[in-house]
Amino acid sequence: MKQMDTHEHKLTLPEILGMLVADGLVSQAAADALIAERRGQRQDIHPLSIVAARSLKSQHPPYKVLHLETLTEWLASRVGLEYYHIDPLKIDFSVVTDIMSNDYAARFGILPVQVTATEVIVATSEPFLRDWEKVLQHTQRKAIRRVIATPEDISRYLVEFYNLARSVKNAAQSNRQTKSGQASFEQLVELGKTKQQFDANDQHIVTIVDWLWQYAFEQRASDIHIEPRRDLGLVRFRIDGVLHQVYQIPMSVMIAMTSRIKLLGRMDVIEKRRPQDGRIKTRTADGQEVELRLSTLPTAFGEKLVMRIFDPEVLVRDFSELGFSEEDLARWNKMTAQPNGIILVTGPTGSGKTTTLYSTLKHLATPEVNVCTIEDPIEMVEPAFNQMQVQNGIDLNFVDGLRALMRQDPDIIMVGEIRDLETADMAIQAALTGHLVLSTLHTNDAPSAITRLLDLGVAPFMINATVLGIMAQRLVRTLCPHCKKPLPPQDEENKFWDDLVAPWKTTRPAQLQHQSGCLECRMTGYQGRIGIYEILMMSPELRKLITPATDIARIREVAYREGMKPLRISGALKVAAGTTTLEEIIKVAPPADQA
Repeated sequence: MKQMDTHEHKLTLPEILGMLVADGLVSQAAADALIAERRGQRQDIHPLSIVAARSLKSQHPPYKVLHLETLTEWLASRVGLEYYHIDPLKIDFSVVTDIMSNDYAARFGILPVQVTATEVIVATSEPFLRDWEKVLQHTQRKAIRRVIATPEDISRYLVEFYNLARSVKNAAQSNRQTKSGQASFEQLVELGKTKQQFDANDQHIVTIVDWLWQYAFEQRASDIHIEPRRDLGLVRFRIDGVLHQVYQIPMSVMIAMTSRIKLLGRMDVIEKRRPQDGRIKTRTADGQEVELRLSTLPTAFGEKLVMRIFDPEVLVRDFSELGFSEEDLARWNKMTAQPNGIILVTGPTGSGKTTTLYSTLKHLATPEVNVCTIEDPIEMVEPAFNQMQVQNGIDLNFVDGLRALMRQDPDIIMVGEIRDLETADMAIQAALTGHLVLSTLHTNDAPSAITRLLDLGVAPFMINATVLGIMAQRLVRTLCPHCKKPLPPQDEENKFWDDLVAPWKTTRPAQLQHQSGCLECRMTGYQGRIGIYEILMMSPELRKLITPATDIARIREVAYREGMKPLRISGALKVAAGTTTLEEIIKVAPPADQA
C-alpha cells in the first residue's frame, strides 16, 4: 500500500483517489476517469466533495454509494483521527467563536466545535494542515484535539456560527430593543426583507430571528421556546416531542427578539403584563409557506414566548402516514361518512387531535359541502374551510360562534373544544338539526368521553341521540430507520410484552425492535412521530348502557368486545411492525383497565 504523504499540504484529488483505490473502495478506471474529467477545472473544491458528487458505489459489499459522510468517515479512519458530525444543537456558538477569529478559521478551513477546561476540539477536513495547531495551543494554553468533519459542514457552519455570534454580540452591545413604531407588516413575513424598517443596530436582531426560524424549520421543530431566566435567555426547540436546548442569549438580546417577533405577529409590543396571542406566516428556505402561532406569558424573569410551527404539508398527508391502520381507517371513515351526528376526538394537549381533525375536514371538504369551524385560536388557516376565531374580548365565545354558524347553511361544523354544558348543548342542537359536528375533549381514553359529557350535565338520551363515535389518540416517537436494531430475546422489554399485551391475544413478533442511535437521529434512536388510536363506535348495546348511573367499566368491556382496540394494543401493533418501542407505548398510553 502506498504510504501517505504527511508533510504540510492540502489534500488533492489524485491523492484521495489513490487512497480509495488502495483501500479497494474505488476502481482504478473510475479514478482515472474522474481525474481526466476534472483536469483544468476549479481547484478550490475539496476532493471529498468532488468524489461524493459522482455518487460512486463502493467496491466492497454491500456496494453502497460513497456519500460525503461515508467518505469523510473513511478519511478519518484512514488518517487515525476521530470522525465528528457537527450538530448545531450541541454547540455553544458564543464560546467556540471566541477561540479564534473568523478570518483565521476560514484561512485554514477549521472550526472550533467544543471547549472544555483542558482542551479545544477543532474540526477540519484537511488532516495534513497542522501549522495552526501549535499557534492555537500557545494562545489558548490548552490541548488541541483535531477531529475530521465534512468540508461542506465546516464551510456552512463556519459562516453561520460566526455571523450569528457577531449579531448577538453587536445586539447585546447596542442594548436596544426593536422599534414598536407604526410600521405596517403584511401577513406574509419575508425573512430578511424588512431591513428598511429598522436602523443598523436593529438589523442584528433581524438576522438572529431569521436564523432562528430557518434553523427550527431545518431541525423539524414543532415548537420554539424563548424563555427568560435570571441572567440570560434560553432558546429551546421541541423535536419529536422532546425539548432540546439550542442556545443561551443575553437578556437584552432576548427582549429585543421577543419584541420583534411580537411586532411581526401584530401583538402589543409594549404590553408585557398579560398573555397575548398572535400569528405569523413565513417561508422556509425552499419557499414552502409555514404558519407560526405565537403565545406570550409573563413570568418572574420576563416575558416567555412560545411559537408553535404548523406545517401545511400535514393536511395533505394520507391517513396511513398519520398512523391509521386499515381497520382504524375503515371505522373512522364509517363515522365521518354519516350526514349528521357528533364525532369526538380526545387526548391530552399535543396528542395530534388538531392534525387529525384538519386532515379529516380536508378530506370531507368537497365543493358540494359547506365546512365551517369555530376555533380558539385558529390553528392553521385553510382556504377550503370557513374558519372563525373565538374573540372573548367582544364576547364571541364557542356558544355564540356556533349559534352564528348555524345560520350559515353549514353541512359540517368543527368546534375547537367542548369545554362546558352550553357548548355541548349547542353542538347537540347542531347535530339534531342535520349537521355533522366534529370536536375535541380532554379525556384519557374514548369511553371516558361519555362520562365527561355526563359530568358536564348533558342528558344521557341526548348523548344516545347524537354521538356517533369517539376516538382517543396519542403520538409516539418512531424508530429511526437508519439505526433501529432487534432486541435480544432475554431483554426486559420482551417481558413487558407478556405482561401488558399477551392478555389481549396479540401475537408476539419474532423479534422486537429497539432504538440504537446514529447521526441521522442525533443519537436519540427516534425520528418523527406517528399516531396510535382507540376508536369507539356507538352501537345499540352501548347506547343502552348510557344512563345517569353509567358504569364506565361496563362500557369499556362492551366496546372491546365490539372491536375497539385499547391505545396500548394499537401501540403494540406498531411495536410488532417495528415502528416504535414498547417503552414509548408505556410512556404515553394508559393501561387499558385504568384509563
